[in-house]
Amino acid sequence: MNAIQSVSAFHRLLSLPEPKHPLVSVINLSHSIFLEDEIWKGFVNRFYCVALKREAKGKIRYGQQHYDYDKGVLSFTAPNQVQYLDLQNMECGSGYLLIFHPDFLLKHPLASAIKNYGFFSYAVNEALHLSADEENDLIEILQKIDKECQHIDRHTQEIILSQIDLLLSYSNRFYERQFITRKNSNHQLLTKFERFLDDYFDSEQSANHGLLTVHLIAEAMNLSPNYLSDLLRIHTGQNTQQHIHEKLIAKAKEKLSTTNLSVSEIAYALGFEHAQSFSTLFKKKTKMAPMEFRASFRIN
Repeated sequence: MNAIQSVSAFHRLLSLPEPKHPLVSVINLSHSIFLEDEIWKGFVNRFYCVALKREAKGKIRYGQQHYDYDKGVLSFTAPNQVQYLDLQNMECGSGYLLIFHPDFLLKHPLASAIKNYGFFSYAVNEALHLSADEENDLIEILQKIDKECQHIDRHTQEIILSQIDLLLSYSNRFYERQFITRKNSNHQLLTKFERFLDDYFDSEQSANHGLLTVHLIAEAMNLSPNYLSDLLRIHTGQNTQQHIHEKLIAKAKEKLSTTNLSVSEIAYALGFEHAQSFSTLFKKKTKMAPMEFRASFRIN
């Protein structure tokens, strides 16, 4: 897999002059010309990328699917995510790319905080769609970053990182707005999610396939794991893993109260490889051991 190691290398591949700062750059897409290079057929960046695209046309492949880029969107990629570009059908349109190397975050709180922004792991089709006002707010921040790159001194890193932090905070707000305003489509996704959980446990697939994972259910719903968890958190207050645990405990309580199955048999039926792992989770969630729950239930 081809790797674009530096901000400077990325500039060269877009036929741009050397960046003003070695670790961060704001690229005007209208000034960019993608070089015909094999690298675009499968590559990873070693840096973060935030793309604000207006009227960009063409397709980008992310994972196993292709997505149209024919509307203004804001998308995010983290270092080392595999991407593919189809240059034959690609028009950059207008917009901006903010790219910054992880080394630029060193010794700053954002170095760890950036991991909390799930949208860096969203799929391309889960990009953020902006209103005109939202777009203008972000462009203003990008322009400030670009201006700050022009003179490098001991204050540059702190000022730029404060702007990047602000941009990510705005993006988080806008994503939550997008989750809320897409009520109809999100309601369908939530219904599909609940149905999947019920079907998985009711058909006892867990006994054959093991514990239900976030990745398995996200794949079945054609969503990225982070997007699914964030969607659920906004609408229900719980992420995907918490919903899985909630359903597991509900099913465990049902089996403990209505059957004579042993704890080991129940654990296996729910997908646990070891009964102790099941007992630990059950006690953590209910404050009671499985057999304590069974005994108290029967007393009542």
